Order: sequence, then structure tokens, then C-alpha cells
Amino acid sequence: MLHRPTSLREALALKAELGEAATFHAGGTELLVALKAHVLQYDHVIDIKQVQELREIRLLDDGALRIGSLSTHHVIAHDPLVQRLLPGYADLSDHVANIRVRVAGTLGGVLCFAEPHADAPTMLCALDARIVLANTTGQRNVPSREFHVGEFATARKDDELLVSIDVPPQLPGDRSAYRPFGHTERPAVGVAAVWSPQGSQRLRLWTGAVVAVPVALCKAQEVAQSLPSQAPFDEVWRALEPVITAEAEQIDAHDDLHGSADYKKHLVTVLAQRALQECLQ
Repeated sequence: MLHRPTSLREALALKAELGEAATFHAGGTELLVALKAHVLQYDHVIDIKQVQELREIRLLDDGALRIGSLSTHHVIAHDPLVQRLLPGYADLSDHVANIRVRVAGTLGGVLCFAEPHADAPTMLCALDARIVLANTTGQRNVPSREFHVGEFATARKDDELLVSIDVPPQLPGDRSAYRPFGHTERPAVGVAAVWSPQGSQRLRLWTGAVVAVPVALCKAQEVAQSLPSQAPFDEVWRALEPVITAEAEQIDAHDDLHGSADYKKHLVTVLAQRALQECLQ
């Protein structure tokens, strides 16, 4: 049975009433495929596309950028606030899959489906985003780096709805970039970098699609803090390349249709170079 609530309260009440026999439906680019293939099966589908409060993209009082979970990749890519504050993420959204997926697919849907070969989770981890979840008893925030817990598995409870993605304010001069590579419309590997030159120089470097959840390249981030301020890209890369290559080798990658484990580990270093070059130049 299909249900079409028009408010967040109504949607959450329906889910609380119907329980595990029901699921939320947003863009449908992931869910409908799984339903048609009988990978998933539900007695009730709660279509939340009419819940307008989940479509907002706005600034919060603390300066964070709130992206409603029903925002499509196309809307995010062309939103003036996202383009001004997070141009790296706007660029990512503008290159997700194909135009049909970008127009219909929602950010919340991609995060909840938790298919490992997706672009958004990696970049949101690098941006220190918060995932806002709600049920009939209230809301809670989950750091994006803790939201995905395995392949097709998240920290979202069954009665919860992903309401928004909140990205904390970036410092003046912060630059972010995401570079993926794959033979299909899904990335075989993606690398996100956020470079913060203000104060204590900071690099946030994450790779995704290699394993079930995004992975932080922590040692590279530590090395970046020790580099001279305003160092040119060539100097930065000479220091970081061997560290990133060594960290990539430690990732427990597996051979699959997207490439061999060695190939994916090699791509981590290649894409990290491209993402960092975009940030620094």
C-alpha cells in the first residue's frame, strides 16, 4: 500500500504505526530497483516527496549549511548557497551518475541506501557533516563518519527518518575537492580532500568505494599539519605521496567488478593527488 504524507509529523507517525512492514520512499533511484528485483519487500511504502520541509537548503544560526534530505543532486549542484559555501560539493553533485539520477535521486536516499560505490558519503565525511535523524520522540545527530556502518547498513534506526545533512561552517580560505574514477556510473574509487590553511593547517582526506564505508587517511592528515604554511603543491605532494601510498596499501580492498584490489589502491594515490592539486592550486 502506498501512503503520501504531507508533513514530517505525519510521515513519522505512519512509520511508527506500520513498523518494519513499511519503508520510506524518496527519489526512488535506489529503492525501486531493489523492490523490482525482490531484493527488498515491504507491505507499505511511505512516499515522502510531498514533505516540503525536507527540501530546504538554508543557513542555521551557528553558520552551518542545512541540506534537506529530499534535495536532489541537481538542486544541490545549482543552489546558490551550496555553490558559494561548498563549491567542491556542488561540483560533486553536478557529476553524480547521469542526469536522470541527478534530477530524481535525493541525498538522503543515497545515504540511507548505503551502497558502497557512491560519491556523497566520502565528501560529507571530509566536510565533518552531521546526519540529522528523527522519529516520533525527537531528533538526534550522527557524525557522517559514523553513519555508515557496513555495506547497505547505517546507524539509522528503523523508525527514524533522515531529515537533513548539516555541514559546519568552513573557515575562510578552506578549499575542498572530490575526484572519482570508475568504468561505470558508480565510482570504483573516490577521494575527497578539504584543505584548511587558516590557523593550524589542516587536511581532511577520505577515500570511498574501496571498501564498505569511507576511510580516513589519517597519517596523511598528520603529515600535512607539519608542513610549512602556504607551501606550494609540489612540496606538499612530495611529503604526502609516500604516506598516502602506504596508507592505501593497508586498506583491505577486494577484487570485484569495479577492479582489482591493487588497482583500487593505486587509484587512491592518483585521485588524492588530483583532489589536493585542486585544493592547493
